[in-house]
Amino acid sequence: MDELIEAAVECPYCGESFSILVDASAGESDYIEDCVVCCQPIEYQLRFGAGGEPELVARRGDDNLF
Repeated sequence: MDELIEAAVECPYCGESFSILVDASAGESDYIEDCVVCCQPIEYQLRFGAGGEPELVARRGDDNLF
């Protein structure tokens, strides 16, 4: 399965909104990418709901939400 999903993200550091492509072919995953605006490291968590819909959470590295 080769599935790229476009997701809207708001940077948890600078608050700017931008779009990213997420590779959902590997299933649920956690990864880090720098903000395209302020270059701070954003931690992403990709999960899938009961109906298979993707859910992407973006947070600061110093948050303890996961």
